[in-house]
Amino acid sequence: MHDGDIVVIGGGYAGVRLAKRLDATARVTLVDRKEVFFHRIASLRAGVRPEWSITPFIPYDRLLTHGRVVVGKALRIDTDAREVVLATGERLPYDVVVIATGADYPEPARFFGTTAEEALKSFADHQYKIAGAEHILVVGGGPSGVELSAEIRLARPDARVTLAHSGTELLHNTGVERAGRRARAWLEDHGVDVRLESFMSPGNDFGTFRDSRGNTIAADLSFWATGTTPNTLWLRLGGHGDWLNGSGHVRVDRSLRVAGWRNVFAVGDVNDATELKITPAALAQADLAAWNIRTYLHSAGRHRKEPRLYRPVHRTPIIVPFGPRDGLTIMPVLGGQSAVLGNGPSVLAKAKTLMTPYMRRQLGYATR
Repeated sequence: MHDGDIVVIGGGYAGVRLAKRLDATARVTLVDRKEVFFHRIASLRAGVRPEWSITPFIPYDRLLTHGRVVVGKALRIDTDAREVVLATGERLPYDVVVIATGADYPEPARFFGTTAEEALKSFADHQYKIAGAEHILVVGGGPSGVELSAEIRLARPDARVTLAHSGTELLHNTGVERAGRRARAWLEDHGVDVRLESFMSPGNDFGTFRDSRGNTIAADLSFWATGTTPNTLWLRLGGHGDWLNGSGHVRVDRSLRVAGWRNVFAVGDVNDATELKITPAALAQADLAAWNIRTYLHSAGRHRKEPRLYRPVHRTPIIVPFGPRDGLTIMPVLGGQSAVLGNGPSVLAKAKTLMTPYMRRQLGYATR
């Protein structure tokens, strides 16, 4: 039984998971501007190593059995008509609409254009520049900055690599100092120049960068791994700026509904449900939202079930690869502490394959 029209805007981790969960019980339409799923977890390695170039791209064609995927750009949500308006002029009716447009990441973890061919060209450009650079600067010492620095170092052992971080220790947002020390030790043992408490900005001359102390770094290539921006400008332009908080995230209640709207949900990096913007949190939100959407569509009157409430993910394993054969895992343990695990668990869980087989299975493809 397929009861109700659900439009999911955004085909990232949260959108794909939610659409798949609801495919058997509702008429699902997944809208994304990209023609393929972009496995962003594999994108940092793909931006460095040519043999990984095609790995992040997985077709949507096996995701849904009953629903459909529409390649297009959502312009606005017409809440009066209960329709999603696309840039083509097409209008998609909905009983429930889900905002899952995610966030924009810095290069090279970014999908350019709408086709895999366009994104492949950007990866090839990064690979070419990295292969020819003498000094590469990475700004930002969070998980992405550490992972990218390690990938570049392993691909270019002859180049100079500098990682500049504004904090006093790497991975400081994880709250686990031991993890930051271990990451720094690995990078420095492999010849990466790690500079802490270095808030960087472009210098006066092209290819120069200056820290807060006035020290200048000259580099012929730079990557800024300093955070993400929620993809919500289209909501503001479409008349729903009141749905957003000061940082541009969609404000949701504990059932992951947009405040004041029982049939509008927001999941994943795009919402303000948690500050921890990692894939496990996005998947957990998708699962809870799917249950609440089914409850909304299939119960009524005095028999209506109460929605489940989302509990923000504050403590979840965080895996930081140092290339395919090294890494660390921050594992929460009882008592509010965290253990830092080394290469074995990190390689098995993520570093070797970057979770590509798992995501291929999620989209209906057998692992290879």
